[in-house]
Amino acid sequence: MSGQPVITREIAVAEGVFAPGHLGELTQVVPFEMVDEVLAESGAVQQRLRKLPARVVVYLLLAATLFEECGYLAVWRKLTGALETLPVPTVTATALWHARTRLGVRPMRALFDLLRGPASAIRTAGTHWAGLLVVAIDGTYLDVADDADVRARLGKGANQYTAASGYPQVLLIALVACGTRAVIDAVFGPRKPGEPVLGRRLLRSLHQGMVVLLDRGFATNAFLQAVADADADFLAGLSAVRKPPILRRFDDGSFLSQIGTVEVRIIECEITIATTAGRHTGVYRLATTLLDPRRYPAFELVRVYHERWEVESAYFAIKQSMLSRRVLRARTLPGIAQEIYALLTVYQAIRIAIADATSTVPGADPDRASFSVALHTARDQVIQAAGVIAGTTIDLVGTIGRAVLNHLMPTRRLRVSPRAVKRPLSRYAYKSLRVDRRTYQATISIDILLTGPISPELHGLGL
Repeated sequence: MSGQPVITREIAVAEGVFAPGHLGELTQVVPFEMVDEVLAESGAVQQRLRKLPARVVVYLLLAATLFEECGYLAVWRKLTGALETLPVPTVTATALWHARTRLGVRPMRALFDLLRGPASAIRTAGTHWAGLLVVAIDGTYLDVADDADVRARLGKGANQYTAASGYPQVLLIALVACGTRAVIDAVFGPRKPGEPVLGRRLLRSLHQGMVVLLDRGFATNAFLQAVADADADFLAGLSAVRKPPILRRFDDGSFLSQIGTVEVRIIECEITIATTAGRHTGVYRLATTLLDPRRYPAFELVRVYHERWEVESAYFAIKQSMLSRRVLRARTLPGIAQEIYALLTVYQAIRIAIADATSTVPGADPDRASFSVALHTARDQVIQAAGVIAGTTIDLVGTIGRAVLNHLMPTRRLRVSPRAVKRPLSRYAYKSLRVDRRTYQATISIDILLTGPISPELHGLGL
């Protein structure tokens, strides 16, 4: 009688009580040495060796962002499930709570600061235009627990039916590299005083050699002046109510103007989108500090501005793919900050793994890499405790990278989809409103307008 087949696998993790502290293959992006460094600099290293050392707690918080449907005790079981041959300590949910509280916010913020950045080189496909790194700033909201103290600090949204509704929310504003969708910097806080005010904290990460894409919400005189003072260039959408003066016309149809004390070029264009369902035309206006019409033609600037939507793709990956639109676990303000930094850190680690993989294929655009494929592969590696410590042979791509490269998406096609509330209060609303929610392939035409400033009534779609 033949014996049963036996599959054996070597698992390399840290020794002793540090063994549960890992992030699968992503540990190579967030290595032990990096975590130990931020713990030392933050003064968060434990005074005595506990069952839950500070390094293990950091990795627990990071791993929790990969398994948002689980409580922390269930995440612990995923971290230790493949370590059954090791003397892993038994912990309780209460012990995990105390460990997270002891750790605090500073180590997680410092860890994110070490990882944040464009995750690209000058030759990475799709990241630069005319020698400038293309970046975008925009904001989104994260739902947090409806705890009394949190609600008192953050407030709640309102609608026409009630003075307060839904969950309290944190306003998250990120500076994103459009080519890789990596986070260069991020800030968060209460909904008020609003995006332009909170977003000014991102100016620390702007520098010469960047072109910053901004929507109309950020195109205030003060914010545009601040971006210019940071030596970065901007390309911003303007509302139709503005009346910028025409100081000089250029051959490409744009004209020289001034916003506050900042000298800008104004580009007015008419964009027509045609699908099988019909045609839609809108008039748009952009302002930029890129004043040379020969080096930065108006038509090309309009095309570049479309890259601003990459920041929305980054938020979709965080809120839909990672969070599954769930409310954050934490019920205290320090816990919320700790959880958001962990979320941003793991998101950035996945983007770094994607960028590293696509960089091994000449001309491969990171846009073609599937974030979902990388995310699910990273989860599997955590459960298997695989790839925690690099082998003697350096693998530049890794298991996550190979999964991404094996499932590269086709080059993006132009498609349009109506902007609509994804979770309406009534599931019958779309029937009564007769909203067409289908996505269509489209063709687009851009015409630079040679007339003077447009009037509000001619402003169609808005930017």
